[in-house]
Amino acid sequence: MRTRFRKNKAVYAFIDSQNLNLGTQRMGWKMDWRKFRQFLRKEYSVTKAYMFIGYMAENESLYEYMHSLGYLVVLKPTLEIHAQPKEGENKDADKNTVKGNVDTEIVLTALKEMHNYSKAIIVSGDGDFYSLIEYLLSRQKLAWVMAPNWQYSTLLKPFEKNIINLDKLRGRLEYRSKKTVSKKHDDN
Repeated sequence: MRTRFRKNKAVYAFIDSQNLNLGTQRMGWKMDWRKFRQFLRKEYSVTKAYMFIGYMAENESLYEYMHSLGYLVVLKPTLEIHAQPKEGENKDADKNTVKGNVDTEIVLTALKEMHNYSKAIIVSGDGDFYSLIEYLLSRQKLAWVMAPNWQYSTLLKPFEKNIINLDKLRGRLEYRSKKTVSKKHDDN
C-alpha cells in the first residue's frame, strides 16, 4: 500500500522588524503589529511569521507582546555604534546608534526552514536580500516581498512584480491609539 503525502501548503513570513518599523515611520505612520499578524494570516495564509529583532534588555515586554500576537520572535545581539558628528554638526551631538543586524539570521532561517514551507514572504525593502529573493524565486518558493514603502532598494527592482508596497495598505495596518480613535468619534 502506498502512502500519499499531501503537498506542503505552509506559507512562512520572514520579517526584518527594523526595516519595516523604520520604513513605515519614515512615511509618517506606525505599524499595528496585531493587525499586521492578522493580515498575514487572513490575506496570505501565513502559518509562521518569524519576527527578527535586535535584542535590548529594556524591550523584554515588547518581545513578549509580539510572541503573544503569534510572531516567532528571533532575537539577535545588538551593538552600540558611536558615530562622530559630521562636519558642520554640533560637536556635542555625538550619536550612539544601536544596531541589531538581522539580515544573516533571516537568510539562514529562510534556508533552514525551506523544506517546511511551500512559499515564503520576505518583509523588507533591504537590497541585502537580493540573493535570497532570487534563490527563492528560482526554487518557486517566493510568494511576495513586502516592502514598507515605495522607497525600497533599487537592487530589488528586478522583482517588482513580486513586491507589495505596505504603505498602500496604511489604512488597514496603521496603529491608532485609543485616544486618537476616541477623539475622532468625539469630533463627529
